[in-house]
Amino acid sequence: MVAISFLATTIYSQDSSKSTINFSGYLEGYYSYDFANPVNHNKNNFSYNHRKHNQIGINLAYIKANYEYKNTRANFALMTGDYTRYNLSNEPLILQNILEANVGIRLSKQKNIWLDIGVMPSHIGFESAISQDCWTLTRSLLAENSPYFETGAKLTFVNKKQTLTTSFLLLNGWQNIERKDGFNALNAGAQITYKPIAKLTLNYSNFIGSVYPDSVKNTRTYHNLYAIYEPNSNIGFTVGFDFGTENKGNWFSPVVIIKKSLSTNSKLTFRYEYFNDKK
Repeated sequence: MVAISFLATTIYSQDSSKSTINFSGYLEGYYSYDFANPVNHNKNNFSYNHRKHNQIGINLAYIKANYEYKNTRANFALMTGDYTRYNLSNEPLILQNILEANVGIRLSKQKNIWLDIGVMPSHIGFESAISQDCWTLTRSLLAENSPYFETGAKLTFVNKKQTLTTSFLLLNGWQNIERKDGFNALNAGAQITYKPIAKLTLNYSNFIGSVYPDSVKNTRTYHNLYAIYEPNSNIGFTVGFDFGTENKGNWFSPVVIIKKSLSTNSKLTFRYEYFNDKK
């Protein structure tokens, strides 16, 4: 796998009356081989990254603009690649290439309270769609079976010490940009992130709502817990546990990841995971 990123920045002085615009981009190419040798060149259906077998592909490529001015902020990013093709296949064609499209306003001059609306990265999980932000190249089963993105409104509060971040969300659904016909149930979420020390991150996120039409009375609850501890620059530990319920049953997944630096430019990572979903 080869990942290339760039950042082009237009920066003004620290005067808050001046706006700041950042432009960035990312390109992730890969080659993979599946010894099951699928004839359609597609690997398992529950994966949304690096799906192609025995061919060179682009998993994710995007360009992004970030804007900040006084008490406002905005992000807009367009993408292409296998992640887009498989993970947003249920969205209208005009929306399938949107990675981010959101705006935010600060609600208080004294306190760090923000309201963001639009398409945003998911508040669930420690892995994202961008490989360079993850400890392992392949995503865990836990990540592939929970949202990578969400659409809605998010109210966020950060304390003065920046050790505690709390968010409350109203969402279109479980990883949706556009709501489908027959879906009107309220979907909500929350996230609490606590950093008692710089080396330790504790997180709890949840989702309460429905992934089914209103005619199907089936509520989904989902709980995501993880801790990330990096005592120094040479080693790091992630421990996570997700638990979901519906009327038809429940599922859970523990995961442990250990990252060890071998040199400045190389790392060795070990992941153990277990995914249990009888339904």
